[in-house]
Amino acid sequence: MKRKIPYEKSSGAADLRALAEVVERFEGRRVVILGDFVADSFQSGDITRVSREAPVLILRHRETHILPGGAANATNNLAALGARVMPITTVGDDAAGDWLVQWFREMKVDVSGILQINGTITPTKTRFLAGWAHTVGQQVLRVDYEPHSRLSDAHRKKIQQLLHARLKKAEALAISDYGFGVATPEVVRAAVSRQKRTIPVTLDSRYQLLTYKRAGVTAATPNEAEMEAMRSVAIGRDISQLERSGHEVLHELKLRSLVITRGKDGMAVFVPGEPTAHIPVHGSDQAVDVTGAGDTVLAAYTLGLASGATALEAAHIANIAGGLVVMKRGTATVSRNELLDAIRKAASGVAP
Repeated sequence: MKRKIPYEKSSGAADLRALAEVVERFEGRRVVILGDFVADSFQSGDITRVSREAPVLILRHRETHILPGGAANATNNLAALGARVMPITTVGDDAAGDWLVQWFREMKVDVSGILQINGTITPTKTRFLAGWAHTVGQQVLRVDYEPHSRLSDAHRKKIQQLLHARLKKAEALAISDYGFGVATPEVVRAAVSRQKRTIPVTLDSRYQLLTYKRAGVTAATPNEAEMEAMRSVAIGRDISQLERSGHEVLHELKLRSLVITRGKDGMAVFVPGEPTAHIPVHGSDQAVDVTGAGDTVLAAYTLGLASGATALEAAHIANIAGGLVVMKRGTATVSRNELLDAIRKAASGVAP
């Protein structure tokens, strides 16, 4: 039995045929992404026994996978969706940094904006996945490796120069701020203020969204937990608190749109002068792995705006992309063809 199209149940219904037309225009869109590249390492092993040294499990290492994380994952998603992406970032002179540069070089992404800095390390998140034979591994531990020093004035100046030059031919700027110092309000403000054209400037900031006030940001995509921390509130099922917090941030940052991702509760989309649109989650609300889902949302939302979509249309596209990526294990991407296929199936009433 075919399921009714879920978008008809939200307060902001979308024309699915129009969404498909927007995604068709993703190909070749020039998007600059400024942010913190991270290496996501997944160490998988089989549980063999409990250690005699301490009450901990012993894992027999089976395999290691490294994938782009943070702004690198957003870059990966932009490329998979068909964008001509231009990343501006820094990595260390270590194996993880070498791997990230090589990964994007092989994907035919312009890596000239990836600065490899001597004497520093690439931010790396190492997840240990444990399981028995023939079972799916579960994350039991994460170890983070982070650079101990901030960027020098010389590297900040180089980032500023790169951003100014790349924005001259860009159709959108995405900012993926994970707190490692590549993206700052000052850098964004200086670059955007010098542009003669108005383009979408989207922001995903883990810790300092509100510091981007008057930086030229036009849209932001925080998750609900980040909103709660930012406003010192608990949202949960309190829609009035969600509405209040969303409108406060929308007004404070002078945004044209704000998308709050809410996990299994979907998204809330805020646009000045319009009612809040509540979009239900696409597909199953039982996510397989939410690692990097926010990066996918940022990529799809940015490309939607760059391709002429309204904020609500771009949010619906990002919601579908996010629903697809959380059904994949590890730090994953959604391709343009996958996204188009999901939209067409929804238009025909086929359950995802």
